[in-house]
Amino acid sequence: MDRLNAKELVLPLIPLRELVAFPTVIVPILVGRDKSVNALKASLAEFGGYLFLAAQKNQVTETPLPEEMYETGTIAKIEKSAEQSNGSYRIVIQGLKRGRIVQYLDGRDFHLVRLEALEERAEPGKNLLELSRNLIALFEEYINLKRVRLPGIMTRLKPSQLSDASDIIISIINLPLKIKQSLLEETDTYARGVRVYNILKKDVLQLRSQRDIEPKLKREEGQETDYEEYKKKIAAALLPDYVKARADEELERLAAMPPFSAEGTVSRYYLDWLLAIPWKKFKKENKDIRRAAQILDEDHYGLRKVKERILDYLAVRLLVKRAEGEILCFVGPPGVGKSSLCKSIARALDRKFVRVSLGGVKDEAEIRGHRRTYIGSYPGQIVKGLKKAGSMNPVFLLDEIDKLNSDFRGDPASALLEALDPEQNSEFSDHYLDLELDLSQVFFITTANFSENIPPALLDRMEVIELPGYTEREKLEIAKNFLLKKQAEKNGFSADEIRIADDVLLAVINEYTREAGVRNLEREIAVIMRKTARGIIESGRKTRDKEARGIDRALLQKYLGIPKYSNQKIFERSEIGVAIGLAWTAAGGDILVVEARMLKGKGDLILTGRLGEVMKESSSAAFSYTKLKLFELELDTEELRHYDIHLHIPEGAVPKEGPSAGVTLAVSLLSLLTGIPVRPDYAMTGEITLRGKILPVGGIKEKIIAAHRYGIRNILIPSENEKDFHEDIPEELKSDIRIHPVDTMDELLEIVLEHPIKIKNIRSKVIRPLQEASLQ
Repeated sequence: MDRLNAKELVLPLIPLRELVAFPTVIVPILVGRDKSVNALKASLAEFGGYLFLAAQKNQVTETPLPEEMYETGTIAKIEKSAEQSNGSYRIVIQGLKRGRIVQYLDGRDFHLVRLEALEERAEPGKNLLELSRNLIALFEEYINLKRVRLPGIMTRLKPSQLSDASDIIISIINLPLKIKQSLLEETDTYARGVRVYNILKKDVLQLRSQRDIEPKLKREEGQETDYEEYKKKIAAALLPDYVKARADEELERLAAMPPFSAEGTVSRYYLDWLLAIPWKKFKKENKDIRRAAQILDEDHYGLRKVKERILDYLAVRLLVKRAEGEILCFVGPPGVGKSSLCKSIARALDRKFVRVSLGGVKDEAEIRGHRRTYIGSYPGQIVKGLKKAGSMNPVFLLDEIDKLNSDFRGDPASALLEALDPEQNSEFSDHYLDLELDLSQVFFITTANFSENIPPALLDRMEVIELPGYTEREKLEIAKNFLLKKQAEKNGFSADEIRIADDVLLAVINEYTREAGVRNLEREIAVIMRKTARGIIESGRKTRDKEARGIDRALLQKYLGIPKYSNQKIFERSEIGVAIGLAWTAAGGDILVVEARMLKGKGDLILTGRLGEVMKESSSAAFSYTKLKLFELELDTEELRHYDIHLHIPEGAVPKEGPSAGVTLAVSLLSLLTGIPVRPDYAMTGEITLRGKILPVGGIKEKIIAAHRYGIRNILIPSENEKDFHEDIPEELKSDIRIHPVDTMDELLEIVLEHPIKIKNIRSKVIRPLQEASLQ
């Protein structure tokens, strides 16, 4: 801007409160007052980003008048500008040179002023260079005594530029506004430098005095100084060499700080964390694999395959005498014992146990910690967990890893990559400590409900172990052997004082809960215990009679209310266009009722029931297969283009996803379009292709358990899943279930439709019987 060098110039004015801007100094400013915002916009639009900054005399005045402003200020350039959500602006300005207001100009919705640029001067014969060197040296001592972190500040102070050095130092040190304003008005470079030197010298002398007096006072009182106390702790701690070097460095910084300073508190907090981490402490591990197996059996019923995989994994870890290797990930529905299994592993290994919940975590700093430059910074959850464990080889549970989130503060999943990668975690870096931690001896275990929701890069670093849902018999044994004793003791009874017969427990399992795990079952048992305890207290009995100890069906309904679920079959009679599928959810297996109906339209396929993208594609594939099948049977499908087909899966509030409902969707459509009812006592699962092939799916055990729970005994599964039935299904369930392995839709249709599809009339109409069936 050429006119900046002119004697007089016109610029917008922004009044400053509690702030004096100096030349050469970069200052962030919040602009919120209407006139100031208008001045800012005019500066950017008309004046090339140049403006004039002057302090107001009365700091509480919202709209200062010309007589309420200091005349001398700073001509500045806007470097950055960002509008805030409330209409204010955050700007960063660069001070350029001093100026004085000559005249306020009218006619604008902001202060527009005519200025004269002030030239600096220095009396001849003054040694500016010597003063500048002394001032810079004194300022360096000042920031060392204050322990203020000002990165790069000393490189900006040039001995040859006394005026710039004085202005920069003035802007940093804490001075009343009037003194700063008087220094801004001083155009004699040497005189201003002398004043700044004298102010700075006074502060330095005071800081030296505080530094020297504090140790003497503590010695007189018989107390150790912080320096001496921390020095002893550092010497006694088992710290690696690089950690000890960092602790000694921080201790020297602390020694140079004034007492009760904010920087001192930050350093003490950092040293406390360095000393709290068990850098070289390791808990001796149990190496008896038989005892580990015994502990797992004591704590958990069933889960045979899961226990075998865990014991195999532990055996390898003990054999190689190192804790490195893949990270375990337990995947399964809620309440099946994922977290408690991790505790059992810690008990089996005789290690400390630490749990960190990752559900809803969005900030990367929760994992890695905050950098020390932030106020209130602290280490991440990994470091906190090690401190809590008191050893560097705990069993570390990262719970609900599939529920991690990310936002503008970073991606915590990326931060976990380093911790969970055996190739990298020996040099894990926490932002707060800014030191490497060896996590290779930590036994990390993660849990999730859905492996699909785990970021692929993390999943690739973990060995997934699936925990299926429990059968009815397994739930009964868990209730008898674990839950009853636990809740009895928790509610003030002895382990065998409350007696609940097997048939009553089965009623609780089947009529009051419907879940893959046993969490709700335990809640219902807890309700029974509390109701029993309340009955004893309210009756005023001093001894507990038989009624207080025995729970029958009548008391069960009294305590828990009417049954929430019925064991009746889903459908007592067959229906056209209705088929029963099987699904796997985060809560375990469940049934999936598919309904199909026709209505006047344009030949569209309508899908409702909150279906996911994959399930919508399965519906389209099923619809295409159905039309191809009708064409193969030489049935006339021409009139279908005048009708819409509506596929609905009830419980619309529950999201549904996956390809395994493909065969159910196709059966429902074919039943509708042929008018042949579907058998009500059959359930099915499998992915369908356009050629009518049935592909294998997952979650077979959970699906079969769900079908059995609903009273369905005939189940159609893909032939390739037959091995899963024989391997995973308990014997007591196999004897009560009949499976029908199928490879093609033709095989499946022969079983589930009440009578086979036969071609009676070539090119026969499809629509007429369908209309009758849909209207019934």
